[in-house]
Amino acid sequence: MRRKTAIIVATALMVPLALSRPAAAVDAPYEPGLLRIAEVMGSLHFLRNLCGDKGDQWRQTMERLIAAENPDPERRARFIASFNRGYRTFESTYTTCTASATEAIARYTVEGENLARDLASRYGN
Repeated sequence: MRRKTAIIVATALMVPLALSRPAAAVDAPYEPGLLRIAEVMGSLHFLRNLCGDKGDQWRQTMERLIAAENPDPERRARFIASFNRGYRTFESTYTTCTASATEAIARYTVEGENLARDLASRYGN
């Protein structure tokens, strides 16, 4: 009976270890900035199209960023989720181009430029 109990306890202790995921690699220090840039691009993609600047410039820029990073599937999904979050945030707020939408475009453009410049100066070649 003690042997059965010992086997059950050992199994109960080992199952969580077997089911746990391996430790994830630590994200690069620039990862939050890249994810924020992705979100800004999603926001600009929606807002610029809403305000008459029809096109896929920001989506194409996002695709180039993903291609340059060549991320694993999990990281790629995070980039896409950030872009989509930016898009959906404004999609749920604006149905027509307003003064505040135009102001958001200006602010997000400046934020994106600042993020890109900061990341390039800190981590670029």
